[in-house]
Amino acid sequence: MNLLRKILLPIVPFYYFVTWLRNKMYDVGIKKSNTYSFPIIAVGNLSVGGTGKSPMIEYLIRLLNEKKRLATLSRGYKRNTKGFRVVTTSATAKAVGDEPLQFKKKFTDVIVAVDADRRNGIANLRSLNPRPEVILLDDAYQHRKVKAGFYILLTAYYNLYCDDIVLPTGNLRESRKGANRANIIVVTKCPENLSLTEREEIASKLALKPDQFLFFTSIAYGKDVVNVSETKSIHSIKNQSFTLVTGIANPMPLIDYYTSLGLEFKHINFPDHHSFTDKELDELRTHEFIITTEKDYVRLSSHISEDKLWYQPIEVSFIQDANVFDGKLLEYIKRDLS
Repeated sequence: MNLLRKILLPIVPFYYFVTWLRNKMYDVGIKKSNTYSFPIIAVGNLSVGGTGKSPMIEYLIRLLNEKKRLATLSRGYKRNTKGFRVVTTSATAKAVGDEPLQFKKKFTDVIVAVDADRRNGIANLRSLNPRPEVILLDDAYQHRKVKAGFYILLTAYYNLYCDDIVLPTGNLRESRKGANRANIIVVTKCPENLSLTEREEIASKLALKPDQFLFFTSIAYGKDVVNVSETKSIHSIKNQSFTLVTGIANPMPLIDYYTSLGLEFKHINFPDHHSFTDKELDELRTHEFIITTEKDYVRLSSHISEDKLWYQPIEVSFIQDANVFDGKLLEYIKRDLS
C-alpha cells in the first residue's frame, strides 16, 4: 500500500485542487450552506482514519445532555439501509451503523439518528415531537452543505494533520487550510504525561488563528471490561490469557496499554468497521475469552455468546483545561442564534 501511494503521488495536486475549489465555492457562496437558528456542533477531522470522534461525541453527550434536549446525527457508515432513520436500542449495526448504535445503547434518553444527507437529517430531527434543541453532527467536518455553529476538529497526536498531505498519497481529505474553519482543535490520543514543552511545540506547528483554541486529550481506559450483564476488573485477568479482537482504524494505543499492564493476549486485527463473515465468526467462537472495543462489541454481541465476549470502555481525558473546553461549549449552546 505504501508503494501504491507513492506511485499515486502525481494525482495529489489534482485532488488538492478539486477539494480546494469545492471549499472555495462554499466560502464565496457559489455553493449554498444551510445555516440554522439553533445550536449545531460538528465533530470531525481532516484525515481518514481514527482520531477519536466517537469518544468525543460521548463526552459532549455527557456534558450537554442535562442542559438541553440532545440529538446526534451520523452517516451510519456501512449500514445496509438508506435515508433517515431514528436509532432504537433494538436496531442492528447492519441497519444503522455500529457507532450510532453504540451511542443509543449507552445513552438511551438521547435521540440518535442516521442520514448521509445531513440537511435532510436535521430537518427530520427538528420535525420530531419533542424536537431536539441541540444537534451533534458526527464526522461532518467536510459536509459543507450544512454550516454548523461550532466546529471541533480532532487530530491524533501520532499523526498531526500539519505533518500530512492530501489523498491519495497522504491521509488528508482536504488541505490543511481546512483547519481554519474550526473553533476548537483537539489533539487526541496523547501520552498522559505529555509535557508542557511538547504541547507548546505542537501548538507552534499547528499555527492556530487568534480566535481558535487548542486542547490536548488522552485515552482513559476503564478499570473493568464489560459485557451485557457483568463487569470484570482488568487486574483480575492478569494471569489469564485472552484474545483481543479489533476492527478499528488504529488499535495500537489499546495494544500498548494492555502490553504495559503485562497482560497475556493474542491479537486478531480487522479493518475499521469490518463486516464479519460467517467463517470469521465461526473462528472467533472457538476462543474462550475475547476482549474487543465497544464499537466492535456492538457488531459481535449478537453472534458470540455473552460469557465469552467483553469490551474495553474508553473515555476522553483532558490533559488540562477541561473546564475551559466545557465552558466554551456551554456558552455556545446558551447563545441566542436567531
